[in-house]
Amino acid sequence: MENQDKDDPEKIYFEDIVNLKKSGGITIPKNIRDQLFPESIENIFFKIYVKEKDKIILEILPEEEAKKLSEELKLKKATQQKMKPKSKEVGGRKKKEKVLGPQPDFGRYFVYDFKAQQKLRPILESIFYKFAETPINFEDAMGRIKYGLVSYLGSNSIENARLYFSVINFLCDVIEKFNIPNLIEWINDKIIDNIKSKFLYEQSLLSLISTSNKMQKYEKSEIFVNKILNNIDSYSKNELYNILNSFENLVKIVYKDRSYPQIFELIKEKLLIYLKEIEDVDYKIQIIEMLENLKFIETAYNIAKEISMNLPPESHRVELLREIVKRLHKKPIV
Repeated sequence: MENQDKDDPEKIYFEDIVNLKKSGGITIPKNIRDQLFPESIENIFFKIYVKEKDKIILEILPEEEAKKLSEELKLKKATQQKMKPKSKEVGGRKKKEKVLGPQPDFGRYFVYDFKAQQKLRPILESIFYKFAETPINFEDAMGRIKYGLVSYLGSNSIENARLYFSVINFLCDVIEKFNIPNLIEWINDKIIDNIKSKFLYEQSLLSLISTSNKMQKYEKSEIFVNKILNNIDSYSKNELYNILNSFENLVKIVYKDRSYPQIFELIKEKLLIYLKEIEDVDYKIQIIEMLENLKFIETAYNIAKEISMNLPPESHRVELLREIVKRLHKKPIV
């Protein structure tokens, strides 16, 4: 049933019943398909997500946003994979090799393929074991890193960004495994600002924030948080999806470690600036939930209550906001 009042964004635009095919596909009814995609159904992308087992949501995305989200999902899956130890067959059974000391984690380093990847891999492996030596021949190890960068950087900015991202992830692993926090400053000075991909620039900064926090170098984390916030500001105002997604990724990295509250205040102030400029209720709810994760319970509660009171009674978001208000009301203020 199609709703004729299209001027009211809170009302249902279309509803119908569809069934799941044996192949696993769902057919969008022709009448709504013709309205939503009057010119062509080619290059139409959807984000599919499930918050509840009985509710599947399809969100239409522009091609650029779909490609960006696809990259992020690949990154998420890749970073969750663990490198399996090599094994040898002994007497018809596979026996795991004994591994002594820290080992390179190439699954962490090479998230995205690039042309020079296989050539860079043995160089990174040799550098890793240079850092494992006692004492460390720091000059030799850093010379090899510089060689790897100079040898395989080219004219393609995407290839270069992926190479930089791999080297940063490698160095973050080295920092954590061998306790060499001074490398954080080197990455900041020599690599990070050379990355021309907005997405990989942010992902690299998130890696640095995570490593800096683990090494308790919170003043470095603050620098990288500011860089991400400046990068978010460089998006145009109609790229709210990218803006909120960047905030979400940042909050996920920092929210568990509250040792350096200045970082939380920086993110909070920036979120409140965007909150004033955003009209979409779903994006406002997203910001409320991020403030909640950052433990700004009173701020999140007041915002949720104000928005719920200003929504028309027929809005489909009224009940959700009431639930959020109730939840926040029960939480202790940190």
